[in-house]
Amino acid sequence: MNRMWGIIPAAGTGSRMQPLAFSKELLPVGHRSDPDGRERPRAVSEYLIERMLVAGVDKFCFVISPGKSDILEYYGGRISGADVCYVVQSRPAGLCDALFRARMLISPDDSILVGLPDTIWFPVDGLGHLPDHTLSFLLFPVYHPELFDAVVTDPEGHVRKVQVKQPDPESTWIWGAFKLPGRVFHQLHGIWEGRERTDEYLGTLVNAYLENGGSATAVRAGEVYVDVGTVHGYREALHALAWSQESRFENRDDSRFAHSGPNPPSSSGTGLLVP
Repeated sequence: MNRMWGIIPAAGTGSRMQPLAFSKELLPVGHRSDPDGRERPRAVSEYLIERMLVAGVDKFCFVISPGKSDILEYYGGRISGADVCYVVQSRPAGLCDALFRARMLISPDDSILVGLPDTIWFPVDGLGHLPDHTLSFLLFPVYHPELFDAVVTDPEGHVRKVQVKQPDPESTWIWGAFKLPGRVFHQLHGIWEGRERTDEYLGTLVNAYLENGGSATAVRAGEVYVDVGTVHGYREALHALAWSQESRFENRDDSRFAHSGPNPPSSSGTGLLVP
């Protein structure tokens, strides 16, 4: 039976938010209600997990560092009926290294979703817009794409290249999560090994994959993206959650929260798409 994995890279140190007495993925942001109606704080990583469950994930793999046992204690072995496992990245070595720590679990017929556990984004069902049989990226418009992986596409949505933290990128759209088949996951791993594991950022590896004849698509279905890995981002996440409760993101023309044009505002103001 084909499985859908949600791989969650959670081995980072969270240096931008220190000092914390716990893993940054467990930072309380907003709240949730228990079945009995009591409200409890909600860990930031729960938002990604919720979105992956909505997309059909039935198995989770957290990639953690040796000092992050609190994540294991928090989530345990099952989340809403989905099995949970943990693999260890013994030292910080970038996103690619973290993702491929899970390779022994992935079969070619599996589907994989990947997201970052210190982000909050909308819509909740965004991952459902991604196709099943190719590498595909869920894109979000941001004010400062030079701080992220900007994805350059043709008019049909085929990915031409990924510009990693590049000044004046050609696109204001960044990837916030992605989906791929297990066979592509293993192809990417083979390319990474062939490049002597030099790729820390996913974008440079994807560029090598494209240059080797691979293909990828991008879907501009994202509306709001917040990096909660900074104090500023934490404040903006609270803004986003409050606004989502009020409007359920029905007003897509609200320029406080999204910008997809070529000339972003000179000041971010209260815009939520700034890390």
